Amino acid sequence: MDIGLWVAQGLLAIVYLAAGGLKVVRRRERLIASGALDWMKDSSDAGVKAVGLVEVLGALGVVLPRLTGIAPVLTPIAAIGLVVVQVAAFRVHLVRGERRPLPANVLLALLAAFVAAGRFPG
Repeated sequence: MDIGLWVAQGLLAIVYLAAGGLKVVRRRERLIASGALDWMKDSSDAGVKAVGLVEVLGALGVVLPRLTGIAPVLTPIAAIGLVVVQVAAFRVHLVRGERRPLPANVLLALLAAFVAAGRFPG
């Protein structure tokens, strides 16, 4: 079980560091031009940067506390935060009629829920 949790945590960290990092570093217009992030058309620059920052912090939070042994209870809390991110993303995509990202939203939410349940103390 522990190996499965670490694999899930690693996958979540990679995905959210990449996706969130791009949102933090790149300009919104450039991300929109890629054609895959239409939801950003209805968001401010600051909103996109904020989403990116939350994703990067979630990626770090889902791995580092457990890895370092410093406040390991933060790992399941970060995982719960990533579930919330995906529920919000799912809603945004549904409202906009964007069906293509929904399976990824569900998969990421399930991975994060798995980590939250598996790493919760007690």
